[in-house]
Amino acid sequence: MQKLTLIQSQAVPLPAENIDTDQIIPARFLKSIDKTGFGNNLFRDWRYNVHTHEPNPDFVLNKPEYKGEILVAGNNFGCGSSREHAAWALTDYGFKVVVSSYFADIFKGNALNNGLLPVKISEGFLKEILASVTDHPETSITVNVEDQSITCNGKTENFELDPYKKICLINGYDDIDFLISKKASIEEFEQKTKTQKIYEQQ
Repeated sequence: MQKLTLIQSQAVPLPAENIDTDQIIPARFLKSIDKTGFGNNLFRDWRYNVHTHEPNPDFVLNKPEYKGEILVAGNNFGCGSSREHAAWALTDYGFKVVVSSYFADIFKGNALNNGLLPVKISEGFLKEILASVTDHPETSITVNVEDQSITCNGKTENFELDPYKKICLINGYDDIDFLISKKASIEEFEQKTKTQKIYEQQ
């Protein structure tokens, strides 16, 4: 996975609340087990006209002024069914961070497991950021993973992040990568244990 340490970017505002995983990536696109390609169908039923399949000019991802590696969404993002493909679609599209005032627990876990950082902030700060990004698309947001902070227009809030997942994000590790990084320590422990057993048997 890619390393996430400091993300400075414009953002895409999506103020809708209770965005579920079927809206993020509709079930009919879940046929592949390869993580690539899902970004093409991110928010498919909102991005494209259902009948003509033409881009919906009113949807935020189809507006050229809105871009960046940060998605700022309304409250309760990622609710609904527990599909990991939702995280795959967001990262494949190019998002590194999703900001909201609440995330569904399963989505949050899937996101962190796939190198996507869910940043939970207060409802008040979320409203401020959404308003700023919507009215001024050039607004820059800074997310510091090490400090666990998010800054916009000179205001900063801290967010919670599991210590283990923080290590993985900063180093670009998945669970297997993390274990491999501890290989020397594991081998050293095994050798010490083996030596201790030999000593006790003498």
